[in-house]
Amino acid sequence: MATDVIMPQMGESIAEGTITKWLVRVGDSVERDQPLFEISTDKVDAEIPSPEDGVLLEIRFQEGDVVPVNEVVALLGEAGETAAAAPAKEEEAPPAEEKPVETAESAPAAPAPVGEVKAPAAAAAPDAQPAASDLERRVREFSSPLVRRMAEEHGVDISKLEGTGIHGRVTKKDLEAYLASADEAPAAAATPAAAPAVASGARQPELMPALRSEPGTFSVPAYREGERVEIEPMSKIRQITSAHMSYSKATSAHVTTVFHMDLSRVARARRLAKSGFLKAHGTKLSYMPFIFKAVANALKANPKLNSSVDGTNIVYKKDVNIGMAVALDWGLIVPVIKHADELNLVGLARTANDLAERARAKKLRPEEVQGGTFTITNPGVFGTLFGTPIINQPQVAILGLGVIEKRPVVDTDANGNDNIAIKEMSYFAITYDHRTVDGADADHFMNDVKRTLEEENWSELDAFF
Repeated sequence: MATDVIMPQMGESIAEGTITKWLVRVGDSVERDQPLFEISTDKVDAEIPSPEDGVLLEIRFQEGDVVPVNEVVALLGEAGETAAAAPAKEEEAPPAEEKPVETAESAPAAPAPVGEVKAPAAAAAPDAQPAASDLERRVREFSSPLVRRMAEEHGVDISKLEGTGIHGRVTKKDLEAYLASADEAPAAAATPAAAPAVASGARQPELMPALRSEPGTFSVPAYREGERVEIEPMSKIRQITSAHMSYSKATSAHVTTVFHMDLSRVARARRLAKSGFLKAHGTKLSYMPFIFKAVANALKANPKLNSSVDGTNIVYKKDVNIGMAVALDWGLIVPVIKHADELNLVGLARTANDLAERARAKKLRPEEVQGGTFTITNPGVFGTLFGTPIINQPQVAILGLGVIEKRPVVDTDANGNDNIAIKEMSYFAITYDHRTVDGADADHFMNDVKRTLEEENWSELDAFF
């Protein structure tokens, strides 16, 4: 009997995943928990393991396919076994006078016209089952943040559109097609023959910006006629990052403040302890655990920086969950250190190093990239002096770390004498949402971080000196 390999649900709001790479081929023998394929979702990239030992009999979806959760993507069995044909899916008859709800199980071969307005549903019979589960209803009514914002800007009610996504979710393509059809309708009446649309990847007319429906806005072609270019589709994680960052810039009132931090005391403690720390705990002691500790303490003292905006309400988070941006060869991901304020330097070092290693190996679990209340990004490892990072929604602040390097600074001794000293210094940039965080709030937070880094004696590391 063949065993189904299904598309897992990587988080409660995830309805589909994209297969990015198959790691085995049909006919290969696999062991239980051996990675079979890689997927990318709105939350995480991950490797999906084999549910048991066996031979891969069939692959039903190829790389690049978007697959609904719980769909069978492959079959496992014994050597020589033949995969059975996929069972036909039953189509349920729709209730009288009601358009059938398109789901993963009952979707017709051809999708419903995008933008079609749904007729009001007829009253359900007393013994009728609910049309969709709570998950289906959430997925349908709450499309991605980018789609909801686009719909709001154009005055479109998403609930009145027929989506082609899982459970009828309205996707970005659905909304763009609907807006395009709305624009073309009046244009067709005024113009005898409309110009054909530019195909994806085709050369665009030189210096011919395509006007959008919003007054005073336009888009400029990405390349000119005759220009030497190479076109490559965005990866799934690149598309998600692009949409998320654009949404954040359009949502939050971004302001950035930069502080110069003296890390010479931290550098000394780390230099003395790192060898003993590595031997005792089997993990490296970088600058990051010290910074995580200082930030966690400052967030407890400045709760506005550990909050979110919900309409006209401010939601203060009781837990301090620090997201740490990890640069990957194929994009960016932000695993989360949960309850960072409850961890000491050893715990912070172990957790951060473990999350970073598993992020690069695509071994993170969905819950490990969710629930962040504040984010730290460290472009300084690439030599950046400082930057102005974009807030990770729905948070209200993000801290960017510049390169840590020795610099000449003015040092005042206990008698008030000024001297030029060489110290390990860094620029820390805090970007905050001015809708709820004022400049004074951000400055108080940064001064608390500065005070910890510059005055703490880090006595818990004495045992490793």
